[in-house]
Amino acid sequence: MGAKQSRASSKDKDPKRLLLMGRRQKFSSWDDTLLLGKDPRSLLKRGMRHVSFSLVTKGMTDIPDFLWGLSEVQKLNLSHNQLLALPPEVGRLTRIVVLNLCGNRLKSLPKEVSLLQSLKVLFLNMNCLAEMPAELSLCRSLEVLSVSHNCLSQLPASFADLSRLRKLNLSNNYFAHIPICVFSLKELDFLHVGSNRLENIAESIQCLASLQIFIAESNNIHSFPRSLCLVTSLELLNLNNNDIQTLPDELYLLRRLGRIAWNPMDKGLHISHNPLSKPLPELVEGGLEMLYSYLKDKKHN
Repeated sequence: MGAKQSRASSKDKDPKRLLLMGRRQKFSSWDDTLLLGKDPRSLLKRGMRHVSFSLVTKGMTDIPDFLWGLSEVQKLNLSHNQLLALPPEVGRLTRIVVLNLCGNRLKSLPKEVSLLQSLKVLFLNMNCLAEMPAELSLCRSLEVLSVSHNCLSQLPASFADLSRLRKLNLSNNYFAHIPICVFSLKELDFLHVGSNRLENIAESIQCLASLQIFIAESNNIHSFPRSLCLVTSLELLNLNNNDIQTLPDELYLLRRLGRIAWNPMDKGLHISHNPLSKPLPELVEGGLEMLYSYLKDKKHN
């Protein structure tokens, strides 16, 4: 019995064993794989639908070269690092469906993103982008694009070719107007342009006949355009924190809004924190039906 305990005790004090134990506690599976010289493919996660690879919050300023050899990757998450650039080699990952680059320091994207023909979802939130590459418009499968919290003031005209795009987040940038190319995106059902520098909403908004969610809060919008009332598919319209004083008589056409909404996540009409002229504030407090009735009567009288 004593001999067994002695062997166990000496085994626990073995320097190699202690080193391995320490490594398991200190290093992530990614670090451990590289230290032991394993094939990085061992880190791929093969789910029911996609092959994914994640290097989240590693503090990386550069992407390791081995990644460009993992051609089977379909979902790639490189978010919340310190990446300064996305190299042209990204074009090798032609099977990518979802690419998450949120929370880095990217100032631009390489033109080789045009080679990602399977790309459907692209997250670029919280970077330092001042422009978007026109070549991204060649990713005709793209359905979701989020570029919030960047330094953008315009989009390439070629983005009008992104005919499958359904969700577009341009919030927290420097847009003075909604880019003209956006009005060509007929499949768009979600558009977020909040916290920009908008002073108006172009009449062309009526072209977005599939739009269900439109968020333009925290801008400096002076008027509620009548053309917006023709987007009868709207279920959530958020114009909070603007400079709107009057509402169009045709507002009652937006029947799918359902109610005045106060919670940011709720569907309905969000119109709080605007300098609405009387008697509109009281009518808003009374609910959407009261507001609709007033505007409808006003229109016919």
